[in-house]
Amino acid sequence: MKSIRELFRIGTGPSSSHTMGPRRAAELFLSKHLHASGFEVVLYGSLAATGKGHMTDAAIIDVLSRTDMPVNIVWKPDVFLPYHPNAMTLKSLDSIGFPTDETTYYSVGGGAIEEEGHPRGGSPEIYNLETLAEIMQYCERTGHSYWEYVEQCEGPGIWDYLHDVWEAMKAAVERGLAAEGRLPGPLNLQRKANSYYVKAGGYRDNLKSRGQVFAYALAVSEENASGGTIVTAPTCGSCGVVPGVLYHLWKSRNFPERQMLHALATAGLFGNVVKHNATISGAEGGCQAEVGVACAMAAAAASQLFGGSVAQIEYAAEMGLEHHLGMTCDPVCGLVQIPCIERNAYAAARALDANIYASFTDGNHRVSFDKLVKVMKETGHDIPSLYKETSTGGLAKDYTQMSR
Repeated sequence: MKSIRELFRIGTGPSSSHTMGPRRAAELFLSKHLHASGFEVVLYGSLAATGKGHMTDAAIIDVLSRTDMPVNIVWKPDVFLPYHPNAMTLKSLDSIGFPTDETTYYSVGGGAIEEEGHPRGGSPEIYNLETLAEIMQYCERTGHSYWEYVEQCEGPGIWDYLHDVWEAMKAAVERGLAAEGRLPGPLNLQRKANSYYVKAGGYRDNLKSRGQVFAYALAVSEENASGGTIVTAPTCGSCGVVPGVLYHLWKSRNFPERQMLHALATAGLFGNVVKHNATISGAEGGCQAEVGVACAMAAAAASQLFGGSVAQIEYAAEMGLEHHLGMTCDPVCGLVQIPCIERNAYAAARALDANIYASFTDGNHRVSFDKLVKVMKETGHDIPSLYKETSTGGLAKDYTQMSR
């Protein structure tokens, strides 16, 4: 598995796979073709189907137009390349418009890019264990915690990186809580985080606590939807869940930063296992791969903070993902707003419930996290493409005329 630095990316929304990934692909291609006379970019499948709502074209043009050369975007939403539904071909053009070179890239989730012919390329694999079962056995045998295993594989420098991640998460919550008004796009959706936070203060402890969790998750998701700076956890579309839970526990329980970073490392490890063995891309696996994985990560982090055993942490994460199995990705108008923002708030609450449930057990249960990841991958393959970030089915189908 690769570093959790590849999972937790600090960047701008609204979509890791449809905005951050294409931007990165354009930067890579431009670095090799600085003297081109123009560019043509062909977007396929999900990238084309919801690219307007996710600002895919704007991200690509912003990079390639730095050369003051023309950029032509070609949309092919009905063409799906075999390797991954988020595919794009970038072409350099000569002075009369003929292609001089081309490269096909795949945006595989969380802002990660793979080049055709070089799957899983780029940064090195640094984790020697690849399944949760192997990691659990190692931790139980050695007495180490999940976060200690992360440190062993990543090196002590990971804590400086996670400090930056935690600061970016907190900043996103606080900006989102302070912001009011309308989110960009044709849905004319109003921000809700501020009002939820204010209303939560008027309730007694239990409802106040739940309302604050909702508010924190909404705050980050709304920042993402408006193109603000967030952390992929594991993606932009699911970026409100982990910070919503962690910010709530930090504010309400006054955990020191050291413990918050340990929780983040634990969350990252669980997300990494899913990313390596299945997918965190909504276009490939549906929303179960984004919000479901985020819920698992947040549940693991919460269990870590409350002193859960290796087995209890695994159980909390398993429940967080299991109860999102089969969730479709059907963004209305191709925007990361409906139903995405609400789903982040609900998943944050579910993550806390999963932690509580697991804490009442000894951690033993029938369905392992690894088994669930395998089932999630199979389920994602079985879900029809109209429910995998194409905005052609489900909640989105009545709004397809507005999606481009």
